[in-house]
Amino acid sequence: MDYLIGIDIGTTSTKAVLYNTDGDIFGYANKLYPLIQENADMAEEDPNVIFQATIDALAEVTAKADQTQGKILGVSWSTQQHSLIGLDKDHQPTTNTITWADNRAEKYASQMAADGSGLALYKRTGLPTHPMGPVYKILWLKNDHPEIYKKTRYWVGLKEYLLYRYFGQLKQEYNMAATTGLFNIHQMDWDEESMKLVGITRDQLPELVDATHQLTGMNPDYAKQIGFPADTPFIMGGTDGSLSEIGLGAINNGEVAVTIGTSGAVRTFVDKPQIDPKGRIFCYPVMQGKWIIGGPVNNGGIVFRWVRDQLFAPEKVMAKELGEDPYDVLTSIAKQVPAGSDGLIFHPFLGGERAPIWDGNARASFFGLTRQHSRAHMVRAALEGIVYNLYTVELALKEATGEPTEIRAAGGFARSPLWRQMLADIFEEPVTIPEAFESGCLGAMVIAQISLGLADDLSVVNKFIGKKNTYQPDPKTFENYREIMPIYIRLGRKLQSEYSAIAEYQRKREPKE
Repeated sequence: MDYLIGIDIGTTSTKAVLYNTDGDIFGYANKLYPLIQENADMAEEDPNVIFQATIDALAEVTAKADQTQGKILGVSWSTQQHSLIGLDKDHQPTTNTITWADNRAEKYASQMAADGSGLALYKRTGLPTHPMGPVYKILWLKNDHPEIYKKTRYWVGLKEYLLYRYFGQLKQEYNMAATTGLFNIHQMDWDEESMKLVGITRDQLPELVDATHQLTGMNPDYAKQIGFPADTPFIMGGTDGSLSEIGLGAINNGEVAVTIGTSGAVRTFVDKPQIDPKGRIFCYPVMQGKWIIGGPVNNGGIVFRWVRDQLFAPEKVMAKELGEDPYDVLTSIAKQVPAGSDGLIFHPFLGGERAPIWDGNARASFFGLTRQHSRAHMVRAALEGIVYNLYTVELALKEATGEPTEIRAAGGFARSPLWRQMLADIFEEPVTIPEAFESGCLGAMVIAQISLGLADDLSVVNKFIGKKNTYQPDPKTFENYREIMPIYIRLGRKLQSEYSAIAEYQRKREPKE
């Protein structure tokens, strides 16, 4: 029996899944690591800690493979997007991993949004105007930290750094390159205007390759630690968002994927580059004839975690003492409250926001509180607020692609029946939940199948997904949500004019870097 490994390097953990070539699972590993957050705008990670996490995850699943009766054919990579690492002339980091959640380039993104140059950059690159973009992060470092900028010889993302440590080569697949704002999606090459904007040249960026490109010649010490031969190929794969979409089986036009992990997103595939005149949705190439468009949100499961830790700390402690999942306890509490939370609305912007408002200064708020509202209302309102925000992303996506033919959902929230039903009710669409485990790893494995000649195209994923459950919208809740949604949208527009003021007030009171 031969094996494939899909590895998914996320924001808070690295996951690896060991498959045989029929898609059966033989091993799973999940290695956690911390975010470095010294103030509200900062979100960094130590790339060497994550590198060790990949070693440990790969070693754990490799140990489950019977290599006396078969071999590991390859490892395929799914990785968080929009990260930035500077490297010096010796390829040593000059920065930590500056993640997608880092907001310190907000000033420069806002300036370019105001003067129209951000929209022009978006139309060339498919990257919406937001500080998540590495192009804006480099601009921030150039202006605010020239000492780092001057000693940086190469600009890469997290995956590129990890693969450099394994292979001594700087390569980047088109899918990941498109998330930088430095790549022209129409010319399929590094964008001259973006490079000029930040003062770099193409020899400071990785070599561009396809998603199916294989790296070979691994450092034998690392191969020994993992437990497989040094000639085991690593397949480039793609971004976590794109591969999660593939892993859900939402590979055809009109099939929309909704994912909620730490963050969240609404995405779909199209056949060619598609740019939104208002700049609300991204557009990145994945493979030949496959482009992914949609909108990511900063505030998914991280909001539920905040509710758990800050509003329900006693219940969290009690749940652990009883051996229960604190999140299950919270969803049980939320079930006690009717749809619409009796008029309590939560805008879930705890960490700024990406789609659809693209405002790094956005801040969260409860609206409509009365003496009749309880903590139970607050937890349900928070869950609903996450889904309301995703629904506004879906509205923008509909303008570009029309009505969806199917909505599929995945992520940590998909384990909750309450959330599944809430998603169907607010979207007023049936929502299908594939049983596929770790969709990002599965999508990576599918790319490996194509790369290694085991499959012809992405449709092979349908062999691996298994059973699907569909949740139908409940007409009894439509009236509540139909009344609340316009208020949610109007209120958000009114609050947006004050986000920058409150964000600046907060920054004045935070520790300096």
